[in-house]
Amino acid sequence: MEQHKTIVFEEHTLHYRDEGRNHEQTLVLLHGYLQNLDIWSSYVLSYMRTMHVITIDLPGHGYSECFGDVHSMDLMAKAVKAVLDDAGVEQCVMVGHSMGGYVALAFADLFPHHLRGLGLLHSHALADTDKIIERRMETCDQVMSNRASYIVGFIPPLFDVSKRNELTLEIKDLQDQCLETKAESIVAAQRGMASRPSRIHVLQSLEVPTLFVYGKNDTRIPVELALAQAMEARHAEILLLDNVAHMAHIEERDYVRPRIQNFVNTCYM
Repeated sequence: MEQHKTIVFEEHTLHYRDEGRNHEQTLVLLHGYLQNLDIWSSYVLSYMRTMHVITIDLPGHGYSECFGDVHSMDLMAKAVKAVLDDAGVEQCVMVGHSMGGYVALAFADLFPHHLRGLGLLHSHALADTDKIIERRMETCDQVMSNRASYIVGFIPPLFDVSKRNELTLEIKDLQDQCLETKAESIVAAQRGMASRPSRIHVLQSLEVPTLFVYGKNDTRIPVELALAQAMEARHAEILLLDNVAHMAHIEERDYVRPRIQNFVNTCYM
């Protein structure tokens, strides 16, 4: 695969990868909280022969610089737009995992005419409750006190209990990847997620197809919430997976990967 490309956005450096540029269909993959574009490597290798695939280190993640005390979802969405402009992309299908889904929703709110389709993996359009905001602020304190301990303990519960033994190497790799995220970037992301508005109106008004991927055992997004989100969209496809928690793109990679590709094909019909 190609080396990282870089652009300067609001006086800070963003890193991204751009593969399969000769193909008509464009898929943009946005990673989740603490992660970076490498989380999508196996997807890019699978897709790049048939579609244009862009992966991005969101602000404060991977090799992209921290922009300040708060990384709002709008800021991240504008950073994604700057990457697409640099890559010469007018329209795309955008798929985001967890926090990346919040960013994708912000992008859909700000730049709806640039989307052919929207995919949310373990993500939703609601604003944080007061209780969740309080928990995020406690997380910020914990990160500033002992970042490594927080990250190492945060990752395993994202995976279903039934899969943690068979995915030991993947969990360890993800912990190592997330340990590259600096404390100030983690805090900026938490503050950004805490301040995001509800974007239910985006799901209700978006004209393009929307894909929802959820795990039945995801403690962060209960099944009832997952189904309610899908009901808000005009054109919804929902994939609800058994024995999956919050990381379907790793827990059931061989199943999710072709499903996303089929979704992209549908969006370009």
